[in-house]
Amino acid sequence: MLPQKQAEEAIVSNFSETGHETREEENEDEQQQSMFSVTNLLWHGGSAWDAWFSCASNQVAQVLLTLPYSFSQLGMLSGILLQVFYGLMGSWTAYLISVLYIEYRSRKEKENVSFKNHVIQWFEVLDGLLGPYWKAAGLAFNCTFLLFGSVIQLIACASNIYYINDKLDKRTWTYIFGACCATTVFIPSFHNYRIWSFIGLGMTTYTAWYMAIAAVLHGQAEGETHSGPTKLVLYFTGATNILYTFGGHAVTV
Repeated sequence: MLPQKQAEEAIVSNFSETGHETREEENEDEQQQSMFSVTNLLWHGGSAWDAWFSCASNQVAQVLLTLPYSFSQLGMLSGILLQVFYGLMGSWTAYLISVLYIEYRSRKEKENVSFKNHVIQWFEVLDGLLGPYWKAAGLAFNCTFLLFGSVIQLIACASNIYYINDKLDKRTWTYIFGACCATTVFIPSFHNYRIWSFIGLGMTTYTAWYMAIAAVLHGQAEGETHSGPTKLVLYFTGATNILYTFGGHAVTV
């Protein structure tokens, strides 16, 4: 009877060990799935929602703080009229570019080209539809635009933070922001900008509500007038800023 009892205990022990290992494997699988789902939520993009997040966070935030100042340079009437006019022109441009993108992609898909891990660039569209010379021109324009645009953005960031903390000069703040922005080269592709879009939307929403609530609580300064532009150069500065809002961002949209 003793050997039989030992055999039964051994079988029970093996079953318990097997069940314990199975539970551990299931727990590991659940942890991996949860980690994978969090990674997908914050990192892997490429959907229509990501396109909306990108446009809202990148385009709205850049001009949100400057629009009131632009309206003060233009005057209320000119500001509204130019914003509507530039908005219509920018929307029409974005529509045309979108049609060209779709045409280029449909032609390439007929040639069995996969865009699963590739983001179509504007110069590629020009190359596919118009030829290599237009590709070179588009690439040169894009590089020039990005070069000067990035410099302007860094200077603007440094100027804004200087008003908050003037312990460092503007040039030093520019270096700091340049070093921070340079880390974006480690992001593999546009599909992985989802977390930054979330952060941008949160910060933009906070800024917009802060401005609205502060305006309601503090009201208008005494003696403030709305006479519109005092100089012609200020008028065109405000008009250029609103034009940049819609014109410079049509390609991104």
